[in-house]
Amino acid sequence: MEINHYEFKYGEFGETTGVQINLRGFDVLRFNNISKGTAFTIDERRKLKLSGYLPPRVKPLEDQVRSSLDIIEKKESDIEKFIYIRSLYDRNVVLAHAVIANDVTKFLPIIYTPTVGLACQQYSKLFRGANGIHFYPGNIDYAEHVLHHYTDQDIGIAVVTDNQGILGIGDQGAGGIPICLGKLMLYTQGAGLAPWHCLPISLDVGTDNEELLNDPDYLGWRHKRIKGEEYYDFIEKFVIAFKKNFPHALCQWEDFSKQTAFNVRDKYLKELISFNDDIQGTGAVALAGILAAMKVKKEKMTDQVYLVHGAGAGGIGIAEQIETELVEQGLDRKDAEAKIFTLDSKGLVTTDRELEPYKTKLAKDPKTLSWLKNPEDNTLLNVIKNEKVTVLIGTSGQPGCFTKEIVEAVGKNTDRPVILPLSNPTAKAEALPKDVYEWTDGKALVATGSPFDPVQHNGKAYRIGQMNNSFVFPGVGLGVVASGASEVLPTFFSAAAHAIAEFVKEKELNDGILFPPLDQLRNVSLEVAKKVGAEAIKAGVTQKGCAFSKFKHNNDPERLNILVDKIRWSPRYLEQV
Repeated sequence: MEINHYEFKYGEFGETTGVQINLRGFDVLRFNNISKGTAFTIDERRKLKLSGYLPPRVKPLEDQVRSSLDIIEKKESDIEKFIYIRSLYDRNVVLAHAVIANDVTKFLPIIYTPTVGLACQQYSKLFRGANGIHFYPGNIDYAEHVLHHYTDQDIGIAVVTDNQGILGIGDQGAGGIPICLGKLMLYTQGAGLAPWHCLPISLDVGTDNEELLNDPDYLGWRHKRIKGEEYYDFIEKFVIAFKKNFPHALCQWEDFSKQTAFNVRDKYLKELISFNDDIQGTGAVALAGILAAMKVKKEKMTDQVYLVHGAGAGGIGIAEQIETELVEQGLDRKDAEAKIFTLDSKGLVTTDRELEPYKTKLAKDPKTLSWLKNPEDNTLLNVIKNEKVTVLIGTSGQPGCFTKEIVEAVGKNTDRPVILPLSNPTAKAEALPKDVYEWTDGKALVATGSPFDPVQHNGKAYRIGQMNNSFVFPGVGLGVVASGASEVLPTFFSAAAHAIAEFVKEKELNDGILFPPLDQLRNVSLEVAKKVGAEAIKAGVTQKGCAFSKFKHNNDPERLNILVDKIRWSPRYLEQV
């Protein structure tokens, strides 16, 4: 008979109230979810037979946090800080999250964008110990068994990647799992989903990255990527195993590439409680910024013209979400589509080109564009000038492509141009905020995908709002899990966008700031979760309660709000029971 190493105890609302540890001696320190390190009390050390394995002093959590912050401060680079925090997490989950919670604004760029991109590229060399699950063609047939024997079985959220479209740096083979780890840390920081409810999963189907294939240290499955039917059979095996083991868990698809991202998302929308953050989360956070900009401009979204430069999964996801919102605001679908333009590396996406299916929906018929007479006319600048673009969004990964001429052209179409250079990491941003402010004399409404320092303009410092998906997916996940939603609907992301936009204070809007500061992540996530949960109830896709809670919301939004408040976890050591 298999004995659990430890068992968490839960209260009425599904909140973690304590833990029963069935191990003794040094084995207790091997599991990061239960280890307190030097914080184990004298009584706990006696009970768990830890005497002799730890130095005599009992060091409380607050002192452990202080010591860890001192160590981090001495690290010379962000990647070294990342390595330290990850190693801390692998030893002691509570302490790692307490350190991050001490200054979320400071640590989010280290555990997530942009530093996590370096961690992906250096994954094989940085590997210190197992975390998460790695499926590859050699073990996918045993996926059900692997998931069944995973240490933690109360899984509410899994972030799953096939490692192909990582943060603008492309195919990273087995190296994409730090993205999953980082996203799940934000689920905990933002939504308060306890770490033992979170599962990172890599679907290693090979890599077409020759540098990795030729690297003697590479830890992944050293083969070219499987494709076509073989690839989708692999995904199907994973989905069947995941659903059987964790039928109530949410699966977040992460960093799948272009057409594959849409194919996988669309195939499993009904079969699995799932969504794609690169498509839908990015769409929602961009919509939130646009909604906030409309408050500043005192104009309607239906009166704007939108151009998305970069027609990958994120760019088309943004276009989809804008279209959904325009329809919600009264336009018919055809008129909504007419206001949205998408560009890729070949220029404006048009119907006379051979296109991947996901690009076709918003492709323009060139015969309807009088200014597009020959291929030389198909430029970013010409689209802006001739279609009177007022909202310019960058997801191209082409640094500096929003030049002075481009930004000034948008400024000629509107008093307050909306310029959103969203590409990650920072070095790939389409424009620097300080330049956009200078070129528009401070009139532009700017938000970015990566963190930037405040901009000085006319003697005043302006904070640059970060359009970070972390404002979206933690709250969406909590809303889905708490409501017991059986599927993730597009309207959930509209609800999330409105919740984020409503969180921006009037004073910040008056200064042209479009997003709340990152230190409000936990509060924003709570509001997003409540709005998403209410939308799930309204849409009729919920159960009467959360699968992880005895408390039933009975499809009453007020009762659901109570559950959302109560279920959340904060980093503190659990009582031993």
